[in-house]
Amino acid sequence: MKYQQTAFSRNILNIINRLDIWSSNPWRKYSLLIIIFLFAFFLGSSIGMINGALSLMDPVGAFFTVILIEIFIRFRKLDGNTKEVSSISRSIMDSFRMGLVYGLFMEGFKLL
Repeated sequence: MKYQQTAFSRNILNIINRLDIWSSNPWRKYSLLIIIFLFAFFLGSSIGMINGALSLMDPVGAFFTVILIEIFIRFRKLDGNTKEVSSISRSIMDSFRMGLVYGLFMEGFKLL
């Protein structure tokens, strides 16, 4: 399925291409991925703490977290159609997903 090329989609692709060129240096790429991983870890542990403190929003928080992770998985499959092997957008999405899930697991292990 071919998507329509709008100005917004062209701008997003332009930003991703510029970020890919900027991160051609491995130190920049890995530092960006670590920052994104740590931000997502903080977000995941915050979601767990807020849901644990309120104890009223557990199903709603879990629902939105699963929806967010599923959206990232769908975007990864769409990005997988390109022929590039090392795409920075795929790496960013994977790093964010891993950080979010790891933060949620760590918050869950605190409750054991």
